[in-house]
Amino acid sequence: MPESREWLTLGQAAELLGVHPSTVRLWSDKGLLPVHRTQGKHRRYRRSEVELWAKTARQPRALEPESVVQHALVRMRFQIGEGHLEAQPWYQKLDDEARLQYRQSGRVLVQGLANYLASDGEDAIAEARSIGYEYASRGRRYNLSHIEAAQAFLFFRNILLQAMIAVYQETKIPSGAAWGEMLHKVHAFTDQIMLSLLETCQAFENNHR
Repeated sequence: MPESREWLTLGQAAELLGVHPSTVRLWSDKGLLPVHRTQGKHRRYRRSEVELWAKTARQPRALEPESVVQHALVRMRFQIGEGHLEAQPWYQKLDDEARLQYRQSGRVLVQGLANYLASDGEDAIAEARSIGYEYASRGRRYNLSHIEAAQAFLFFRNILLQAMIAVYQETKIPSGAAWGEMLHKVHAFTDQIMLSLLETCQAFENNHR
């Protein structure tokens, strides 16, 4: 495949579209964005195709909750893999088994949010409170303080929130009612988790006085 101004690398296509390279890779893998391969199996993008796709395929549109959450999960995996998690003081205190448990807790949080967005009922609230109990119990099991257990949850909550916002930005959903509803639901769900976490920590403390 000849190299010219017409052909873009993954990074150049991402810069042209104004998104992270991992997003372009995801769109390509899903067949949403036209991609070509060199003989060495490297991704290349035709500038004219990218520009046309940007004008047509990325028009403002509604997103199904499941789609938003799945895109958010991909972004969360990337951020966690970038070393943000390893930099957390509470995480550095953990052994390998505990670290694995916390890394998996990010997926549990995302799946719980997906269920909440889909049902928004009592079962979803019960699941939120169950997740909060698990964060408190896990923190106690691995000798984290109550504050550190809360910090662990807030780390994943904040990454989830950032990922959800990024998905809305990248799909060009106009700010307004859709953003407000999304933020309200994410906070409503994660608030229940935090309350349950704090109540469980308090119960543990009362039981050992």
